[in-house]
Amino acid sequence: MKTIQDEQDAIIKEFEIFDDWLDRYEYLIELSYDLESLDPKYKTNEYLITGCQSRVWLMAEMQDDRVMYYAETDAIITKGIISLLIRVLSRQKPEEIVSADLYFIDKIGLRQNLSPTRSNGLLSMVKQMKLYALAYQSVKSKE
Repeated sequence: MKTIQDEQDAIIKEFEIFDDWLDRYEYLIELSYDLESLDPKYKTNEYLITGCQSRVWLMAEMQDDRVMYYAETDAIITKGIISLLIRVLSRQKPEEIVSADLYFIDKIGLRQNLSPTRSNGLLSMVKQMKLYALAYQSVKSKE
């Protein structure tokens, strides 16, 4: 099983292939096609991430001792971004997610090349994913 660091390093390598941000945006759009559709029962306000310009629904569940994330959005670039976050954080232990330093975001130039509203959305997605992990970590520690 790949670690959070392994996934981030792989993403950084993938993005190094591209010389400019137009190509990187194209790649983000390609990645968006890999994101599975979210069950419609989760496309409610309860799962909607606040702080995103586009509508992003995110849900998480525990499978064994690992957090699994599922998401859907109505914006193609955002879909590529959330698919990267899911790739890095899904199937990891809650404590690893909570303490993760998501350095790939800056290394691939994502934060610097997003509009301020998309950048805020990115931070909101990361925050929500870590909150889910924190909640699962808290439940786990009480068992």
